[in-house]
Amino acid sequence: MSELQQPRALYPTGLIEFDGQPAVHLRAPGGAQATVLLHGGHVVSWIPAGGEEQLYLSPATAYGEGSAVRGGVPVIFPQFNNRGPLPKHGFARNRGWTLQQATVRGEHAFAVLRLVDDEASRALWPHPFELELTVSVDAGRLEMEMAVVNTGDTVMSFQAALHTYLATADVRRAQLEGLLDQNYHDAVLDQPRQQWIDVVSITQELDRIYWNAPPALTLREAGRRLSIRSSQFEDVVVWNPGPEKCAQLKDMPADGWLGMLCVEAAQIGVPVVLAPGQEWTGMQTLIAEN
Repeated sequence: MSELQQPRALYPTGLIEFDGQPAVHLRAPGGAQATVLLHGGHVVSWIPAGGEEQLYLSPATAYGEGSAVRGGVPVIFPQFNNRGPLPKHGFARNRGWTLQQATVRGEHAFAVLRLVDDEASRALWPHPFELELTVSVDAGRLEMEMAVVNTGDTVMSFQAALHTYLATADVRRAQLEGLLDQNYHDAVLDQPRQQWIDVVSITQELDRIYWNAPPALTLREAGRRLSIRSSQFEDVVVWNPGPEKCAQLKDMPADGWLGMLCVEAAQIGVPVVLAPGQEWTGMQTLIAEN
């Protein structure tokens, strides 16, 4: 049996094919694994050692050049959503990335992927840059780090996010904890609000940017606890399309909203500003604790 015909759980760390797309598969010595598409530098799967899939990936998603994958962890750069003149969420998630390294070291398996400016990116955003994504897994942990370097000779500013789709058994019974008293922008109501209770529950469309959010949150479901940590990302986006909007999405089944909750590490309110040669890094860590 060829490597590409084996179940993903048996893959070693290295290049594979995922739904027809080139990808890198990571498998840590303890059994944890993750899969990252070269298209978009997009994490599409994370399974802790002895556990189940922790990320939502729509069965109706599109793949390929110019397409945005629905689910996993889209890399948002250099613009969040429509908050600027660029295409929605910038261009990093729609471009081909280069695999720099994929290896096992100690108890960790990790990969480094890189995206650099080219003629097409500069036609949209006139800045030379280097963007690296490092993805690491061990027994119960997934770490994703973005590193951006200004390789040009002028100042550049950008927004960034790791648009993480967390899998849920039923989002109506899930609870996101840790945002008590936080100010946020409610995009559904288009107005500023404040979180008055510690638990965020989802029964309908939810689209919020929490400003200056705490670096540690917890997603709870029956029999499951997932710790969500961030570093150097000041904001957190919480999103679920709800039943009505989900039914209108072509790349998501009508009941797909029940199986996911986006909890995104983001830098939106205060864009990152880099002088020539400067570097910025931001990280999101997911820890399965059940």
